[in-house]
Amino acid sequence: MLKKIFVICTFFFLNLISAQPPGGFVYLSDLIPDIEVELRYFGDHNFTGRPVPGYEERKVILTTEAAKALAEVQQELENDGYCLKIFDGYRPQTAVNSFIEWAKNSDDTLTKAEFYPEKKKRNLFNLGYIATKSGHSRGSTVDLTIVDANTLKEIDMGGTYDYFGERSHHNFTNITKEQKANRNYLKSIMHKHGFRPYSEEWWHYTLRNEPFPNTYFDFTIK
Repeated sequence: MLKKIFVICTFFFLNLISAQPPGGFVYLSDLIPDIEVELRYFGDHNFTGRPVPGYEERKVILTTEAAKALAEVQQELENDGYCLKIFDGYRPQTAVNSFIEWAKNSDDTLTKAEFYPEKKKRNLFNLGYIATKSGHSRGSTVDLTIVDANTLKEIDMGGTYDYFGERSHHNFTNITKEQKANRNYLKSIMHKHGFRPYSEEWWHYTLRNEPFPNTYFDFTIK
């Protein structure tokens, strides 16, 4: 009987260990317990229209360095009455591969009206919206926005997450002064705490001194 209990306890202990991110990575919620998360690729509200392989739990994983820097961003935002909302963090290469397969299927245009109404699906690679290798897979890139700390309503950025078009570019001019100011507010705080923006996507930031600049990981989010 004692042997059976020992085996069961060992099994659960090993499962607990295996469920943790690999060395150098953390669950973002461990550093920012009150972080708002809308992990788009875990569900079906994304440009593929379905849950994405590699996302088995609604959890955001980042390198320890990126997570610590985001905790500083969150603290500064809270002082102003705001907080972060995360759409994506670490992204397994398996997920990136699924994006590639999706892009090859010209018959699948289920989400075109919402995510890429102005673009042809076959051009999304050349335009820089989808890549065969993603900075997200290095673990220090994050997609995010700002929400009101009380209502959790997103502030108006003049565009939506994962919209494949010029409206998502940082230099897009056909938005209001308030929307431009909101984008600049996010950019200035992220820059202050060590992140650089991606010119094509107002929500996309990468830690400047990322710890794994040349490594693309493929462990499952769970």
